[in-house]
Amino acid sequence: MLKRISADKLIPGMFLHEFCGSWMDHPFWKAKFVLSDKADMKRIADSGIKEVWIDTSKGLDIQGGVSQAEVKQQIEEELEFAASRPMEFTIEVTSFSDEVDRATALALCKRSKAAVTSLFAEARLGKAIDVQECLPLVEEISESVYRNPGALISVARLKHRDEYTYMHSVAVCALMVALGKQLGLKPDLLREAGLAGLLHDLGKAQIPLAILNKPGKLTDEEFTTMKGHPEHGHELLAEMNVVTPAVLDVCLHHHERIDGTGYPHRLKGEELSLMAKMGAVCDVYDAVTSNRPYKAGWDPAESLRQMAQWKGHFDPAVFQAFVKTVGIYPTGSLVRLKSGRLAVVTEQNPAALLSPKVKVFYSTKSNQRVMPEDLNLAGPWIQDKIVACESPGDWPFTDLQQMWSGSVVKI
Repeated sequence: MLKRISADKLIPGMFLHEFCGSWMDHPFWKAKFVLSDKADMKRIADSGIKEVWIDTSKGLDIQGGVSQAEVKQQIEEELEFAASRPMEFTIEVTSFSDEVDRATALALCKRSKAAVTSLFAEARLGKAIDVQECLPLVEEISESVYRNPGALISVARLKHRDEYTYMHSVAVCALMVALGKQLGLKPDLLREAGLAGLLHDLGKAQIPLAILNKPGKLTDEEFTTMKGHPEHGHELLAEMNVVTPAVLDVCLHHHERIDGTGYPHRLKGEELSLMAKMGAVCDVYDAVTSNRPYKAGWDPAESLRQMAQWKGHFDPAVFQAFVKTVGIYPTGSLVRLKSGRLAVVTEQNPAALLSPKVKVFYSTKSNQRVMPEDLNLAGPWIQDKIVACESPGDWPFTDLQQMWSGSVVKI
């Protein structure tokens, strides 16, 4: 049986099934192994990971802890609570498909990647970067988010492993603007949020390429070097004296956690600004849903459920707003319906986040494809509903991207 326990309750002989945290945050090549080395237990403690999953059928058990079913119920209740909160404002939007067409037709993602790649190259060479050149890009990304929050965010997630660093900045820019809108930030602060997202990882320009592009898990020493990027980025931007304190703050503190276990300054609670709390959520979500050289990205819906478990990592109010921003079942999620059919989420229903628009394409009863059908789960007379998230890795589907985006998006 799987059980979630506090990391400080680990003892030799337990079978470690999974860490309750991002796979970027722990120093192990694998998560599933029997604990036998005290050095490993110390590394877990030093990593700041608060909770873990153990498999009691493969190793020692302990009194207490929370079962998998109890955790699932708790998370579902938390996400449904976030979805039930009233919308703070209403905006005019375009359809998702129209906005995907617009984003791809205008090659917004490609232009964004080229601009950010150039920005990082100049910073790596020690040249002064022109932040003013970033502002039109932030405006264009913001306009796309204004028209439809889900389109650019979802398309930007489809980045290739070798372009992660650059497209990650673009995706976090879009996520920051969308989250800022959900939180009711004024236009001037939305621009700051977008610019902060675009520049938050600039310090990675000072990280050796051998570490930045390593196709495998980092060693402890390499991980320590990588953790220096927030301070490097802050120094670069502070020296130029061209960005606001809010942008500097996100650059420096987007890896902090509200329980004080983050880095570089171990700030906690109200010591963290709203912008820094926003940056923490947006950075992690795009990171864990993206393919990396050493790890395939998580399904969007599964990512939210994983993040909801990480107690002490995110500000609860900001995380709830983020759930409303991307949806409980974000675009591109593979879901199982009550009817036994599988579907991919194609668009959100802002007033009914538990009932998005989906494309049904597979029957688990007959174990075969069915004629694709677009279905609005919030529509009148619709009896079907989502009962579970599915992992794409468990199914031999190679065209999920095409089904929700309408085409094979190449950034």
